[in-house]
Amino acid sequence: MEGRQLPAETVVFARYLRELTARLDPGGGWYGVFVRRDPDGLRACLDGADVPPWDVVESLLHDLTAGGDARAHAREAVRARALHTASAAAYDRRPGGAESLSERLRLMTGEQARAAGRAEELIRLMRAAPEGSPRAEQLAGDLAWVRDDHARAAARCAELRERWAALATPGRTDGTGAAGRAETVDTTASRKNKRDTAARRRPRGARFAGLDLDDTAEPGIDEAPPGPLPVAPAAPRGARFGGSAGTPAERVPRDRAQAHPHAPEDLRAAAETVTTLVRLRADGRTGEAHIVLCEAAGRPAGQLPLLAAELHRAGLDADWSEVLWEAASLPPVQLAAAAGALAGAGRDADCRHLLRQGVSRPAEEIAGAALALGEAGRAREARALLTAFVQARTPKDAALVAALDPRTLVPQLIDAARAVSVSRERDLVHALRMAGIAPA
Repeated sequence: MEGRQLPAETVVFARYLRELTARLDPGGGWYGVFVRRDPDGLRACLDGADVPPWDVVESLLHDLTAGGDARAHAREAVRARALHTASAAAYDRRPGGAESLSERLRLMTGEQARAAGRAEELIRLMRAAPEGSPRAEQLAGDLAWVRDDHARAAARCAELRERWAALATPGRTDGTGAAGRAETVDTTASRKNKRDTAARRRPRGARFAGLDLDDTAEPGIDEAPPGPLPVAPAAPRGARFGGSAGTPAERVPRDRAQAHPHAPEDLRAAAETVTTLVRLRADGRTGEAHIVLCEAAGRPAGQLPLLAAELHRAGLDADWSEVLWEAASLPPVQLAAAAGALAGAGRDADCRHLLRQGVSRPAEEIAGAALALGEAGRAREARALLTAFVQARTPKDAALVAALDPRTLVPQLIDAARAVSVSRERDLVHALRMAGIAPA
């Protein structure tokens, strides 16, 4: 596409993206990953021929502000988000933009399903591999990348649906909610998918971070998104890792469940959410149901135990698993609050499940979540998070976590590594020394 054909908003964002990447090391960080895995797609975005998914921009911002002022990162993220949103909206309004969105969502939904399947395979192989063996560690590293692929695919599906909603209902800002917006999206998408797809072009720039899209994906825009990514086997030590993987069927002790009275509006919100989900599931409107679950995951943490109980009573256990998966992508402080709320309500298995799913995020976010849990008096949940992290990620990644607050985090990380295996503890101590951090 020639420069004169580009929307002005896309030109502005492409310029911003070029300025951003000019400040980054192309051989390191997420920028280095994108350069190696999809140089053509990255170039298309830098030229303005395509708009990158927001998670890509967010990762580049992490590269830029790693170890810096959190407030500066927040300010830069607000600016980047506004430019990205304007660029995407203008790009989607071009002729053929609707068809491109439909095709991209179809492919990305298929990629999410394939990542989930690959994770299941890796977890099965990890269970069969000797604990602490090079093979087990290699599989753990592969699983971490697959988890990142799955998380990015899920985020991109949600982003593409939001762009669909904006395209289908331009300028709409009323309070009808995500479910109402998604109804328009699904209806429009159904019409678009009936058109001849022979002229559709494979979207460029969508394979960042290993998401290698192809034309074999079958799920359409109206179909149910894949379920949450399977959880890696927990460390075999200690009773804290026993029990279920955190389904709504987990029974909560009555004394703990009743120790925290809930506000009437929280009870009402949980009941209304489940009522909406039951209706949507009955009508086969799975795309709308997914958006409702995403919104529920981001509500105040105290509502999560109530929602879990209501979903269980309605027989929607799979929906609760999806809420936990979405909650695992919340910012560190919100993740810590969600874990604390579940633990405080007696849903310990749900809490552990949530924390294990959150370990694919950047190391500095893991550190922030662990510190937030500790400050909130949730030492047990912080330990569960760090144990899951050192099991699924490399010792070098764990050293990056420690770097944020060595005095507090180094002892916790070593204890967590020791709970996994003696060899993992030894490797972590070596990684800490290599990073110039004195082990406790």
